Amino acid sequence: MPDLLDLSRPHSLHLPDEAATLALGGRIAPQLKGGDVVYLLGELGMGKSSLARSIIRALTNPEQDVPSPTFTLMQTYDGPGFEIAHLDLYRLKSPEESYELALDDALAHSVVLIEWPQRLEHLGFADRLDIVLTESPQGGRQFTLTPQGRFR
Repeated sequence: MPDLLDLSRPHSLHLPDEAATLALGGRIAPQLKGGDVVYLLGELGMGKSSLARSIIRALTNPEQDVPSPTFTLMQTYDGPGFEIAHLDLYRLKSPEESYELALDDALAHSVVLIEWPQRLEHLGFADRLDIVLTESPQGGRQFTLTPQGRFR
């Protein structure tokens, strides 16, 4: 079992390459349960989808097909006792469009991974994990985790 990351406190880690990003998903995934929301923030190409994919595969099957939800907005997977909802909200034109996704209904029994959560604006979730991926001055990426609400 990978060395777990304490999700109740802030973290900042340097991720030198894609392999480190994928390994990080394995350190986060085992602690997630139905009702958890993870915000994945960062510019295009920072690894949000890669991290989501690694979390999903750690919770389902290492060979799980995990297409980007860029065009479908949401993909769902059967996890260990809960559903996993992976959303990419980049294409939302207004926060109210998110009502069609029934996020409140999914939240009760799903782990919800949301790329581009800032598109939710005032309809976002207070209890969540904020994960920000940015370019690192040393090369690779900088990972920052900030627990919000009940996660603290």
